[in-house]
Amino acid sequence: MTEQTDETDLRLLVVGIDAGCLPVLEPLFESGEVPTLERLFDGGVTGALESQIPPWTASAWPTMVTGKNPGKHGVYDFLSFDGYDWNVVNATHVRARPIWKLLSEHGFRSVVVNLPVTHPPREFDGALIPGMTAPEDPECHPEGILDDVKIACGDYHVYPQSTPAPDRSIEGYELTIERRGGAFRYLCRRMKPDFGFLQFQLTDSVFHERPGDREAIEAVYRAVDHEIAETIEETDPDNVLVVSDHGIGRVSGTEFRINEYLREKGYLSGQSGGDGMPDWSRAWENDLLEGEDAGEHEESALERVMNVAARAGITTQRVAGALDRVGLKEPIGRRIPNDMIRAASEQVDFSNSRVYMRSKSELGVRINLEGREPDGTVSPSEYEDVREEVIEALSSVRTPAGEPVFESVEPRESFFEGPYVEDAPDVVTVPAAFDNAVVADLGVEQFGEPMEPWNHKRTGVIATNGPAFDQRASLEEATILDVAPTICSLFDVPVDSAFDGEALSVVEGSAEMEYPTYEPTSITATDDRAVEDRLSDLGYL
Repeated sequence: MTEQTDETDLRLLVVGIDAGCLPVLEPLFESGEVPTLERLFDGGVTGALESQIPPWTASAWPTMVTGKNPGKHGVYDFLSFDGYDWNVVNATHVRARPIWKLLSEHGFRSVVVNLPVTHPPREFDGALIPGMTAPEDPECHPEGILDDVKIACGDYHVYPQSTPAPDRSIEGYELTIERRGGAFRYLCRRMKPDFGFLQFQLTDSVFHERPGDREAIEAVYRAVDHEIAETIEETDPDNVLVVSDHGIGRVSGTEFRINEYLREKGYLSGQSGGDGMPDWSRAWENDLLEGEDAGEHEESALERVMNVAARAGITTQRVAGALDRVGLKEPIGRRIPNDMIRAASEQVDFSNSRVYMRSKSELGVRINLEGREPDGTVSPSEYEDVREEVIEALSSVRTPAGEPVFESVEPRESFFEGPYVEDAPDVVTVPAAFDNAVVADLGVEQFGEPMEPWNHKRTGVIATNGPAFDQRASLEEATILDVAPTICSLFDVPVDSAFDGEALSVVEGSAEMEYPTYEPTSITATDDRAVEDRLSDLGYL
């Protein structure tokens, strides 16, 4: 580590606002709810920040902090797959060097708090507390630092907790955000970093958990704004960069159940009983079930209704969330058997299917290829023909209103390049303006009302503030791939020649260099049911 001094030398503070975008921020500016963010935006250079495909948290943040597309870093979704079995992604799945590791190699110290997909952390000069997809009480860097944070700042949680404030309550959100800021400031006092990255996830989660709830959204943003103000006041950064991984907005179109469409076209077969998707049944497991006597019952009228609901595509996490808000989750949970919804739901019968969507967050479909998938049914010689057929078929799909479902249906190579392209879906399906939702449900109508009324949009936001940024420059056509090379250039660190973006015009770009291969660690499982439950609550599983 570099020698510590009594003075703060935070050259750059990056504030990550998950799902931040102008359609959300501008009304908050007008109402005076977020004066610190408004000052940062008014006093610097701002613009749209285009996300990637898919524009989801678990893939977009790794893209931003590595400067490389998913084909180079390997994460496309909240899930990774081994055959048909899945696991929640973590930092061992990210096979590219994050910006704080690169800065460390050039003598700069960093503090990173709450960035998704950063658990377990690897060694670097600085401190890191991971964010989403990490378990509670996660391994941090350096070892033991989380215990020190809890002593200094109070209890710290990756996800809002049921105590002392209810999960998904405004008070629970505010407390979680307060602890984020407090932990970051404590680590800055202790570590004296050159670079800091403080991310706020609840600016996204509130739209999934309390869609359209203006009071909750404003409360979350007020709390975030307060923590940004406190952090700037205490750490006195030379420069501030505000970034988001994607935007968010209403889903104004339809929900397209793509696996049901593939079945109609003869590409997919389904089966019931919970055996069609090895290990996927965990994602369908009924989180209403909380009583020891759940399996000992006579089928009730309520259960029959729930059985029908499962066939209609009403997933258990959505039902559980609704019941929880009206105080019925626990009493109803004691009366419903754990395997009922799994048995009532249809799954992909892989041995009789050629094409399928394995996860809605991948935004694409997978060809059941012989030699690659355990029960592959499409021979390598058929692969390209099948893929072209599927692209043509999906490109022609129209909504019930006669509008195209997709703005783009293309081979994965059109979006990704690198050593991990094989992990991507074979065909990428981009919804039209992200106003349509695409899900993997079977046993339901092909089209229906979107179950998630708010979802991600492709366009996020960026704001630069401070003397290192050229206030006369433009941020037109900025993408999340440009953030890492911009940070390198601000520190006058050579830009990785393997980056897929380039330094934004607000800074003078550094020279390029070829860095040694980033040696990935062995991939380890995210063996924590609470993580899966949290992702299910947010609608990602």
